Amino acid sequence: MKKVLFWAMATWVAVAPMAAKRQPKPQEVDSLGRKIKTGWNFGILPSVAYDADYGFQGGLLSNVYFYGDGKQYPEYIHSLYFEAAYTTNHHGIFRFNYDSKYLIPNHRLTLDATYLPDALCDFYGYNGYQSVYHYDVQNYFAPTDTTEMYRCFYKYKRDLIRVAADIEGTIYKDLKWNAGIGLLGYIVDTCSRNPYQGGLYGLYQQWGLIGKDEQNGGWHPYARVGITYDTRDRRVGATKGIYTDVFFTYSAAFNAAYGQQAAAGYNHLQFNFTFRHYVPILNRDKQWWSNITFAYRIGTQNNIAGSSPFYMNNYLNTLFIQRVLYEGLGGANSLRGTMCNRLLANGFLYANVEFRFRMVNFDIGRQHFFVAFSPFFDLGMVTQPYDIEQLSLERTGITLQQNVEASGYKYSDFFTSDKKDIYRPHMSAGLGLKIGMNENFILSVDWAMPFDKQDNQKWANFYVKMGYLF
Repeated sequence: MKKVLFWAMATWVAVAPMAAKRQPKPQEVDSLGRKIKTGWNFGILPSVAYDADYGFQGGLLSNVYFYGDGKQYPEYIHSLYFEAAYTTNHHGIFRFNYDSKYLIPNHRLTLDATYLPDALCDFYGYNGYQSVYHYDVQNYFAPTDTTEMYRCFYKYKRDLIRVAADIEGTIYKDLKWNAGIGLLGYIVDTCSRNPYQGGLYGLYQQWGLIGKDEQNGGWHPYARVGITYDTRDRRVGATKGIYTDVFFTYSAAFNAAYGQQAAAGYNHLQFNFTFRHYVPILNRDKQWWSNITFAYRIGTQNNIAGSSPFYMNNYLNTLFIQRVLYEGLGGANSLRGTMCNRLLANGFLYANVEFRFRMVNFDIGRQHFFVAFSPFFDLGMVTQPYDIEQLSLERTGITLQQNVEASGYKYSDFFTSDKKDIYRPHMSAGLGLKIGMNENFILSVDWAMPFDKQDNQKWANFYVKMGYLF
């Protein structure tokens, strides 16, 4: 792990000084006494990462910043991000992202174009703890089958194409309006590596929990409107202030993949609310332990009109696309330590709490670095569950238990009988290490453990990513 971090940072240090544009006039200093960044600052990095759910990642990325004369540093004028990578668990990343508050005067504009092929997308069933998870799948369901089936029982194939444009303007001071349009294209199928009844995904189709009009994906144009209130001192690594947003997303549906039945029945309206608070505890400028911040985030997403296809219910809506994928709930982008997509429901609530200790600031060449660590606690719960009994009865004509038993299984192998389990919170905790460069480029290493083994049997749940979670 240390070698990966050293290689990534050393490569940037070697490339960035040669690529950065030299400024003819002397640079000023920021509040920490360091020279501010001006002009263009860019380089090429190996896209080396690790995710407990996706495996090791390899590829290339580049984040190009333009600071102009540096008056707004550490804020940038333009940010362009490029990435092409693939993981050992057959998940691909091909992405371009642009972000600026200056291209359109007094407005923030974000553009994103992404293709994410995923041959082994996680699928653990509906409603969190109502769906029983078995780490040793072979011993429960198919003792004579191969290791490949064991690996893919909780997987399905999902390719996602995303194109989005989001804009923000000012209503009054820190109160902003937001609008956005985009297109989400899903191509969904059973995991090709799992011939045994298509795994859990295939069984859900047999039992009527996944309908024929959603089992192969679809194309979903959307429009989004909302408001935000933002008093943070900076967008990346905030040390004080509040960020909160309220927004609505209307998604249409057409042209189901592979020419299957159109998904027009899945037009729906979703509501999102997020509140983030950054509380400064200590700020000693240049000294060790230079900054301590208490940060927390609370959010919810619910379907308030129409119905959404299952494959869209693990997409966490956001006003501005900054990460590769906002997967929820479970995994590196929502509940660290909990398996990716563990909570799949029509609506959910989540919370993240962190203490951020910024230990030291230092320079290497012309680049400004810092090292920080952050213990954290994550929580998520279902607020709007699937009615799995009603779905099965409507689509197949028999009860869910009858469907399960007709497939040769026990109902208790897949579902709990206590409906209170649906609303039982999923919790995890861990520790993060951050290595930042020029305040905007932050390499993040998180380790996390769930409180319940139904959320993950592994203890070594590491995530090597870019940026803070929030």
